[in-house]
Amino acid sequence: MEAGERYASGTWEGTCWHWKQLPQKQSCLRGCPAVPPRFSWAGARVRARGRCIGLAAGNTSEMSMMYFALTFFFSGILTCHGSKSAYNAVPQLLLVSFDGFRADYLKNYKLPHLHEFIKDGVLVKHVSNAFITKTFPNHYSIVTGLYEESHGIVANKMYDAETKKKFSPPHDSDPFWWNEATPIWITNQQQENRTSAAAMWPGTDVKINNTTPHFFMKYNVSVSFVERMEKIVTWLNSSNPPVSFATLYWEEPDASGHKYGPEDTENMRKVLEQVDDHIGFLIAKLKAFGLWDNINIIITSDHGMTQCSQEKIIKLDKCIGRDNYTLVDTTPVAAILPRSNKTYVYNLLKNCSTRMKVYLKEDIPDRFHYHHNNRIQPIILVADEGWTIVQNEPIIRCDHGYDNALSSMHPFLAAHGPAFTKGYKQNTINTVDIYPMMCHILGLKPQPNNGTFSNTKCLLADQWCISLPEAIGIVIGVLMVLTTLTCLLIIMKNRVPTPRPFSRLQLQDDDDDPLIG
Repeated sequence: MEAGERYASGTWEGTCWHWKQLPQKQSCLRGCPAVPPRFSWAGARVRARGRCIGLAAGNTSEMSMMYFALTFFFSGILTCHGSKSAYNAVPQLLLVSFDGFRADYLKNYKLPHLHEFIKDGVLVKHVSNAFITKTFPNHYSIVTGLYEESHGIVANKMYDAETKKKFSPPHDSDPFWWNEATPIWITNQQQENRTSAAAMWPGTDVKINNTTPHFFMKYNVSVSFVERMEKIVTWLNSSNPPVSFATLYWEEPDASGHKYGPEDTENMRKVLEQVDDHIGFLIAKLKAFGLWDNINIIITSDHGMTQCSQEKIIKLDKCIGRDNYTLVDTTPVAAILPRSNKTYVYNLLKNCSTRMKVYLKEDIPDRFHYHHNNRIQPIILVADEGWTIVQNEPIIRCDHGYDNALSSMHPFLAAHGPAFTKGYKQNTINTVDIYPMMCHILGLKPQPNNGTFSNTKCLLADQWCISLPEAIGIVIGVLMVLTTLTCLLIIMKNRVPTPRPFSRLQLQDDDDDPLIG
């Protein structure tokens, strides 16, 4: 067996193998272009989510059969896989976020446009988001692939002790807060002949490292979804240089989720139907502009939502005087900056309620990835699900921000387009995994990040992936074939020829005289 030549064109790239002694047989399964004539394949072929797998085989002798079996097991599964599809010289990707879209809304409500979108695309049922599960931190994690401690947007409200600066919506446009990371819209524009566009995604109207998207809308909550969407579609369709990456943000169902809560199914049904109508309108608009068949679309969210009540209130004023601390960020993850002795403040808070956990910064659990940033305050309070931390004021609204291990905090992810497989569903990925996947689709070299690209491989049409049960089945099958072939080979080698009866030779008339002593 020898290595085949490497072949490359605009649509196919890969290394295949062939057996020199076998006749040529050109074929490839659906998902790969035609194999060049200089490649010869024979034997079995397997289809596995977007990739062709050629298995070379021959049967010229028992030894070649055994050689094939060994090759099959150790190195016979050889891939013929597509490079980035030739559907467009520059792939286009649209990232859409519907704020506060809890994962289980998908199964609890009728959302025909979204479900149709998923049917021909992919679905991740739960996205494990970053702690804390709030809007600004998670939107920045999506576009940087970094945990909050690494990208610096550690809360919706922040305080920097060194500069004395404060961050809170709408006072969020100072680049100081955003410059610790490079979002994907900047990385995309660093490539030749590429631009990015944004419709109110958090941070896109800020000069991060002195750069904004080439096209963007200044955040204005009064601008409708339709206006935002039409701007994005126009930029995707007619800009020069072309927009290859775009983001679109919408405040619902988060705003209504805070007001009504996920348990108010009637009001949430109305809101989610409106969101679904927005998705349908977006799809129709992309089709009308001739973009639908070639564009890749990701629809996701930053966090979920949980129900709160007046009966689940933790009042700090009952535990500690306000002159002992500054409340930098509020419920359900409260950031405490002690004014007096830190240990004294910590001990008072620790005995305040059994319904919240109190951490010194250095003791925050590692799984939160919430240690290594100066903007994380010395003491952090984490309320139990559904509980609200206040100083003394009443709060009845529902909330998010809780422990990111809670399923109620998880959003979902759905995607559609030529870069994605069709009809595939996966249980979970991490929010930080979205970034390396987007970089792969766009052909970008990602910035250092906390994401794991392999977690998203099964979502992508140009990646080969196999589930654990499938892998076990293949191994068992291969072992059975090897065992059978080995037994057959041993039987054939040990087979004793059947003795033939002795026949006396008879002389013919023209034979020489026999030599008789």
